[in-house]
Amino acid sequence: MIPVEYYFILSAVLFFIGVFGFVTRRNLIAMLVSIELVLNAVDLNFAAFNRLLYPEGMEGFFFTLFSIGVSAAESAVAIAIIINVYHHFASDTVDSISNMKK
Repeated sequence: MIPVEYYFILSAVLFFIGVFGFVTRRNLIAMLVSIELVLNAVDLNFAAFNRLLYPEGMEGFFFTLFSIGVSAAESAVAIAIIINVYHHFASDTVDSISNMKK
């Protein structure tokens, strides 16, 4: 049996990798992947806290499933926006979005 603390450590590492990737990347796809890493860290925390606090309950797992569904919808919308930006500006960097303000 793996201790719950290891799940928290893994979640923290995933979260900080996601935040670092989001802050340092200029590519929209890489930023989207970084956001997904942060959301996966949150999902892991939901499941781990459920196992730690309420081992017989399933609330954390239901929150995780709901969060995965929201993440999938968010990814689909974000990829559609990124494809539209690439179609208009032939670039997938954040700098190309600043051209849309004009």
